[in-house]
Amino acid sequence: MPRIIDLTMPLADGARGVEIEPTCRFDRDGWNASTLHLYSHCGTHMDSPKHVEAGETTIDEIPPERCIGPAWVADVSGVGSRDLITVASLGDVAERLAPGESLLLKTLWSRFAAEPKYRDALPRVSLALAEWCAAKRVKMLGVEPPSVADVRDRDEVRAVHQVLLRAGVVVIEGLTNLDRLRARKVILIALPLKVRRGDGAPARVLAIDGDGADPWRALLA
Repeated sequence: MPRIIDLTMPLADGARGVEIEPTCRFDRDGWNASTLHLYSHCGTHMDSPKHVEAGETTIDEIPPERCIGPAWVADVSGVGSRDLITVASLGDVAERLAPGESLLLKTLWSRFAAEPKYRDALPRVSLALAEWCAAKRVKMLGVEPPSVADVRDRDEVRAVHQVLLRAGVVVIEGLTNLDRLRARKVILIALPLKVRRGDGAPARVLAIDGDGADPWRALLA
């Protein structure tokens, strides 16, 4: 039976880059409303080329057709803390992924979201894998850590992001629930907030898991 799996982390007040301030109260104002203060790369989010000066495209200019399509799920959970995810880590997905398809890297790292190591000791995409994704014309690359690169290394952050974003690869970071995906190939839908001239934005990310059935049929059912 096809399933829709939410790959999005909730935006909770007090999380890194998230402040939610009550603005109106039902008993006082007649309705409830809040003011949101959000870092553009908080929680589950999408990067635009502007993020690392990899081009002029901003988050609101990424075409919607770049944000939906078939995606392979590569189980790279054997990659350890601070280790590099390489092309070899992908196993047979490296051979099966066709140009224009997307790639999800299942590290199971989202289970550490409340711990310092989530940001400071993340497994990251090697520069060679980023170059492979660019050459393969990968549509979207989704990862569980908050970055595809070591956030403590500016040179690495710049290099890996620029290779991907200059090639038009849509970068999605901070995913969760990849362990709930049963199929090796799903339909990935990633819709960022349409922030004008944005360098990135939080996104709602869903996977349609056909669990052996055609996921496109599941999408249209």
